[in-house]
Amino acid sequence: MNLAVVGLSHHTSSVELRERLHFAEKTLPGALMNLREQLGDAGIVILSTCNRVEIYASTEASSGEVHDAIRKFIGNWHKIPESEFSEALYEYNGRETIGHLFRVTSSLDSLVVGEAQILGQVHDAFLVAQTEQCADKVTHALFQKAFAIAKDVRSRTNISAGKVSVGSVAVDLAVSIFSDLAGKTVMVIGSGKMGEVTLRSLVSRGVDRVLLVNRSHEKAMSLAERVRGEALPLDALEENLPRADIVISSTAAPRYLLTPAQFHRALRKRGNEPFCVIDIAVPRNIDPAVKKMDNVYLYDVDDLQSVAAADLDARRQEIDQCMKRIEEGVDQFWGWLQGLVAEPTIVSLAANLHA
Repeated sequence: MNLAVVGLSHHTSSVELRERLHFAEKTLPGALMNLREQLGDAGIVILSTCNRVEIYASTEASSGEVHDAIRKFIGNWHKIPESEFSEALYEYNGRETIGHLFRVTSSLDSLVVGEAQILGQVHDAFLVAQTEQCADKVTHALFQKAFAIAKDVRSRTNISAGKVSVGSVAVDLAVSIFSDLAGKTVMVIGSGKMGEVTLRSLVSRGVDRVLLVNRSHEKAMSLAERVRGEALPLDALEENLPRADIVISSTAAPRYLLTPAQFHRALRKRGNEPFCVIDIAVPRNIDPAVKKMDNVYLYDVDDLQSVAAADLDARRQEIDQCMKRIEEGVDQFWGWLQGLVAEPTIVSLAANLHA
């Protein structure tokens, strides 16, 4: 039995590449079945977030075979030559796969170490695999152990203390640019988990006005009421854009929501007062060509890394404690897996002894 993972993350690739290799939620069932047809009787989980794309597999195939199959699948599925993404990939087997998943699920491999959202994202990815009957006995046990380790790490250490999320780091970036958010109007596009975390962080930083834009106006209104913000439908985005000093976007939209032309029109109405725009979505919500404009300062999720890195030293002791617990978990699961692999041999030997 071989456990393997092939993937890339913010550590190894640009947001542009992660965007090209992203698996939209609605495509996951088809992708899982497609890959399983190639690998045969295997357990498969596909994890695709704004900061990583990873494929985990439990299979009888050799390391080389499973890695080759996953690389080929990624290229074929996204219609991208392997040469354009292979250098950004990492490939692990056995214990390394276990340790990597435990670190990812415990948020030690996140852009913002200690953030809570990744645990839910890994759980959702596993749930899709389970629903599509692509999670075998080994992947089921592996991911259940990863969830247990992650919860243990969060309860036994202070790794998640304070404001640790991509949304809060985006707000930190806005504060570093404006020094003070008082008197500023912030437009938040998207009212999902990331948008809600971002809103809470904005309110705690004393922002005066919040414009909340979402495809579901009812959802936007519900969230806006909690933060005394103003809910706007998505089709009112452009007409209200000139009101915003800061725009933070995080939606699952498959297309750009804002383009250079829209910002040009908004700037005219603002008398060329500058925008700070932070796009924390993958795929991106804001056309990257906006970066070339005067008076529009666009930052994407990769630009948040330097802001997030500043907090790492303060968490170093907590990280060390987390790693000790993760290593214990790796030893435990590896021992269980080795026993599982040896079980048929033991049963066979016992049968021969009593023959």
